[in-house]
Amino acid sequence: MAFYDKSCKEFVTELASKAPVPGGGGASALVGAVGTALGNMVGSLTVGKKKYADVEEDIKALMVKGDALIAELLKLIDRDAEVFEPLSKAYGLPKDTEEQKAEKDRIMEACLREACSVPMEIMEKCCEAIDLIAEYAKKGSALAISDAGVGVAFSKAALMGASLNVFINTNSMQDRQYADKLNSRADELLSKYTALADEVYDSVYKRLKK
Repeated sequence: MAFYDKSCKEFVTELASKAPVPGGGGASALVGAVGTALGNMVGSLTVGKKKYADVEEDIKALMVKGDALIAELLKLIDRDAEVFEPLSKAYGLPKDTEEQKAEKDRIMEACLREACSVPMEIMEKCCEAIDLIAEYAKKGSALAISDAGVGVAFSKAALMGASLNVFINTNSMQDRQYADKLNSRADELLSKYTALADEVYDSVYKRLKK
């Protein structure tokens, strides 16, 4: 059974166990999907309301994008597990001889690259979710504005969580040029989108606290 097909209880029980997967990457993907779903909740509560007729087509377009993002993030829960398992096994490879050490280094480097690819993709999707929710916060029903705030907070948390799963793997890479390239991209996304998420959250907070 795919992790995203499990019940909430089953998923968090496995997450809390000593099993190598699911871990922080899969959890980040799930949180990102939940955040995006909250954005689409705003859309669902906006469509069909006369007060928001002028933005209805925009909202419907956002909901289509949101549905696709949710599906992609849910798939990334299992994809993260798929790429991490080979890495967890590679750590246990023997290194008693020079030949074994060289082979382990080769396998580890390939596994580390693959293990970085999914959390990087999760980061990208969470950035798309933050952009999406920023639009919902501007155009969506005022009655659902708190859901936009929660959604953007979740998406920011997922973005930050996924970044740590990039950094823990780039930290072990021998190819420092490649590692630095990934780190720079992750830092770029963090810098831009945590700030945007905070901006959206603060705007929601101020609207609710007035």
